[in-house]
Amino acid sequence: MGLTETKTDEICHPSHYCFGKYEPVKVIQDWGLSFCLGNVIKYLARAGRKDGNSKLQDLLKAKQYIEFEIEELENDFQKQRH
Repeated sequence: MGLTETKTDEICHPSHYCFGKYEPVKVIQDWGLSFCLGNVIKYLARAGRKDGNSKLQDLLKAKQYIEFEIEELENDFQKQRH
């Protein structure tokens, strides 16, 4: 495999996302998830698999994006009530 192919694989199909039957990007697209929920899927899928990121770090990132999504839903609900 040449240098260009290696770089493309690292960008398009990084190993920390390519360990199962489905890549997170395909799940996110298929399910039509928002940016925040897409990031939750991404961080859950790679938890403990990406070099330099601990499982805890990725789970905390997923938690933060769930909190962002909840805040947005709560804000939308408040706007609808007023």
